[in-house]
Amino acid sequence: MNIIANEHTTELSRFIVFSREEWAQRRANTPLTLSEERLNALRSLNDRISLAEVEHVYLPLSRLLNLYVGAVQKLHAATSTFLGHTTAQVPYVIGIAGSVAVGKSTTARLLQALLSDWPSRPHVELVTTDGFLYPNRILEERGLMNKKGFPESYDQRRLLRFMADVKSGMEEVTAPIYSHLTYDIVPDQMQVIRRPDILIVEGLNVLQSGKKGRSRKGPRFFVSDFFDFSIYVDADEAHIEQWYIERFLTLRETAFRDPSSFFRHFTQLSLEESIHTARSIWQEINGLNLRENILPTRERAHLILKKGANHLVQEVWLRKL
Repeated sequence: MNIIANEHTTELSRFIVFSREEWAQRRANTPLTLSEERLNALRSLNDRISLAEVEHVYLPLSRLLNLYVGAVQKLHAATSTFLGHTTAQVPYVIGIAGSVAVGKSTTARLLQALLSDWPSRPHVELVTTDGFLYPNRILEERGLMNKKGFPESYDQRRLLRFMADVKSGMEEVTAPIYSHLTYDIVPDQMQVIRRPDILIVEGLNVLQSGKKGRSRKGPRFFVSDFFDFSIYVDADEAHIEQWYIERFLTLRETAFRDPSSFFRHFTQLSLEESIHTARSIWQEINGLNLRENILPTRERAHLILKKGANHLVQEVWLRKL
């Protein structure tokens, strides 16, 4: 059985597949609230997202999420009626997964901005799971520095505790902060989350469902168990590798030159050496993580954004309810 089918076929499938043009039509009358200046502030390094891309892809997605959040709020009200008392409303949690350099950070920030602009003006927070990586000293002790971003490099217990606290409606929850400049957890600094209406959780492996072959007594919980909706940002590996190399070369001329940068030594490389280094890092670390851990979780997402070589979303896969 083919798990993917066009929305106009009757074949059994897990997803409805929309072309870019078909998806754009689902925008309806959703207004564009972003300016070019505001979009530039949300765009990640080397990401080529435009206002046209926002209109064609992200406004329909914002409309869909608006409908989903409204439906969950009605379900919450129905549950309160059944129980005979008012229960505290908890955040609607959206997970965003995908490879390094695929553009998921831009997607997360863009969605935060668009959802915050809804007429109801919801409070939308964004947390990246980078903050839940083990500090470098622990990764070094465990021989995991070259596995940074792999599932075993995260403090899963702390991340799960954070998610459980968010979904229990706690007034205040904190998350560690990660610095891409120093390539480590920032000591003594925390991001404070105060009961948002919507929480976006962005990370490489947020759709993971545990290690293969690993057995454990009692119930198992995963980050994705706490998601109300999940998005996977997808592209062919060859395209993502090229985007990673391009980003590495840009950083070599910008952020890597900061005296505090963990990667400052890369600025001494020639252009040819830099390309070779970036490709090696991709093949030995990021590409391996994508193939072994990230890509296998793609079909667990509620929605998949499939990008082409030009960074633009070409197809949208929406999982059937």
